Amino acid sequence: MALGLYLSVPFCRTKCTYCNFASDVFSRSAFDRYVERVCADVHSTAWTAGQMGGRLEKDVDSIYLGGGTPTILDCQQLERLFVTIRQNFRLVPETEVTVECAPGTLTQPVLKSLLRCGVNRVSLGVQSFVDQEAASVGRLHKRATVLEDLVRLRAAGIVNINIDLMAGLPHQTMQSWQTSVAETIAVEVPHVSVYMLEVDEDSRLGRELIAGGAKYHAHFAPDDELTADLYLAACERLEEVGIQQYEISNFARPGSGSRHNLKYWTRQPYLGFGVDAHSMLVVTGGELDAVRFSTSDALESYVRGAPMTRTDVSRQAAVEESFFLGLRLNRGVDLAELRRRFGDPRIERVSPVLAELVDAGLVERQGDNVRLTSSGRLLSNEVFQRFLECGAGTPAR
Repeated sequence: MALGLYLSVPFCRTKCTYCNFASDVFSRSAFDRYVERVCADVHSTAWTAGQMGGRLEKDVDSIYLGGGTPTILDCQQLERLFVTIRQNFRLVPETEVTVECAPGTLTQPVLKSLLRCGVNRVSLGVQSFVDQEAASVGRLHKRATVLEDLVRLRAAGIVNINIDLMAGLPHQTMQSWQTSVAETIAVEVPHVSVYMLEVDEDSRLGRELIAGGAKYHAHFAPDDELTADLYLAACERLEEVGIQQYEISNFARPGSGSRHNLKYWTRQPYLGFGVDAHSMLVVTGGELDAVRFSTSDALESYVRGAPMTRTDVSRQAAVEESFFLGLRLNRGVDLAELRRRFGDPRIERVSPVLAELVDAGLVERQGDNVRLTSSGRLLSNEVFQRFLECGAGTPAR
């Protein structure tokens, strides 16, 4: 089975107030040292896989350069990353190669570098087409910037484009949200991601919302009920125009789903490189199903070579993962397939929980197919927690 590769670039022009990722604003002097370290890790892949106990495949069918803002790297740095990948892996024909891009960072030299690197998919972090909303959370672009980037991407031959939107931003109303959704439809991209603002301690805006304060325009943020309504309105409108939801946050025209992200949700093997990068490799034989490992989430610690964190995934834990990852997909989980893979006893343990969730209207079951309802998608974290609590992780006897 071909691998997916993820390369983390944790550098940004500015730190958005809602961001809870391991990214920040750093001096450009850090870029070279970082790229050097990532390339060294790519060259050491075989050794790392051996140390972690995972089975390494050399074929790759998806590459995802995320962040942060990868497109603020110098052209030479970008190209060095891709050259190193090609030196160490075999890219299958039609490999999906995605780069995340903040609108306004696609200079002509960078765009030419992306083409030389074989990039065929770009994800634009738009968040909102309403300038006031984008500015309130620290985005540096305007609506016109996005439109200009789309024209230049298509002129360069990159037509597989995703637009990120975020529901729950300060100053957002149903009317302004409908404007952003309508603009997204009008530009005719094949893929759209719709996220609801995460309120947690890991972002400045999240901390301010929890504290009930007014910094970062927090007092203008929609409440949870309106945010949920915004999300549902986007689901409905995108579906009407043929941009179909295939995962909780992702929508695509037929044939345009993200190959890379599907690897995560269907538990296919992938390798991550860079700050706070996560990997999963299959383990052959024994009671383990897979091994997961991750790097430090601090830049200096990563560059200095901090040890990775390793987690064994037992076959029981793999059952849990199959539910809380697979249920993210609209097509849901195939119980018959899971029985073939993990055995009846492990799967039957979830039957009482499934029945409860069906009665609560959060899950629907048709034969061996189980999937979230629209209400279940809004409360997906609660649904996933129920599978973790149901005892699926208890070894079968």
